[in-house]
Amino acid sequence: MEDYDLDLKSTIEEIKISGAKLVCVQLPDGLKPKAKTIQQEIEKNTKASVIIWMGSCWGGCDVPMQVKKLNVDLIIQWGHSEYIRSW
Repeated sequence: MEDYDLDLKSTIEEIKISGAKLVCVQLPDGLKPKAKTIQQEIEKNTKASVIIWMGSCWGGCDVPMQVKKLNVDLIIQWGHSEYIRSW
């Protein structure tokens, strides 16, 4: 990803560790053009299938509850800004 450091390597490792078979990737609008590349990279390097959530994404608190019906094992969210821990 040329303009963003999405740390796909760590994401792929987490998917492998968790054993997730169906992963939902949630992206803000500015990153949605990268969705296909992200999906292909994850599927190439894991045994998981990836679905892309194309609905809204207003941050980490905007979890797409509708994917529960799809039996998603893992939701991955990316944003434009770095997450800052407060502790």
